Amino acid sequence: MKVLIVFHSTYGHLYKMAEAIVEGVQQVRGAEAALRRVPETLTDEILGQMGAADAQKSMAHIPVATVEELASADAIIFGTPTRFGNMCGQMRQFLDGTGQLWMKGSLVGKVGSVFAASATQHGGQESTILSFHTTLLHQGMVVVGLPYTFQGQMRIDEITGGSPYGATTIAGGSGERMPSENELDAARFQGKHVAEIAAKLKG
Repeated sequence: MKVLIVFHSTYGHLYKMAEAIVEGVQQVRGAEAALRRVPETLTDEILGQMGAADAQKSMAHIPVATVEELASADAIIFGTPTRFGNMCGQMRQFLDGTGQLWMKGSLVGKVGSVFAASATQHGGQESTILSFHTTLLHQGMVVVGLPYTFQGQMRIDEITGGSPYGATTIAGGSGERMPSENELDAARFQGKHVAEIAAKLKG
């Protein structure tokens, strides 16, 4: 059973979350996790000006996602930063290339799930995931979130991401905050939860 984790990360926050998702998937017997990044639309020069060059180098070994590979997965977990309460342009452009999969019904019945990041605590994490779900539903996917059986999202002793829609992290206004252990635990839980549901559907 194949679980694809397809993400975009500018400064590495979503990359760390994606790695935790992989760890969760790997806890499920028979589940294979494949990590992919969506094609970058910004030039190296612009990424350098944004101060993202080092983070991009750290992810350079991860294969770039292809639309065709989506059809071979049993579940797909998407990770996106928040851009004004919505997914980033790189992810939108990638998804806009899946029209042929939609025409063929290639993703119908597959599990789809989303995790996200934003700069601020109320920076649109929930609207990003919920609006992302629209695309998954148009593709006929079975949408899975992060249930409250993950007790970490009930915490009020610290600032933390995470909602019933999916695992999230808060990066800080300058990107200075990396995912907390609670946020990484949420990602691991989501990865395992998605893989378990995909296994039941496949069975």
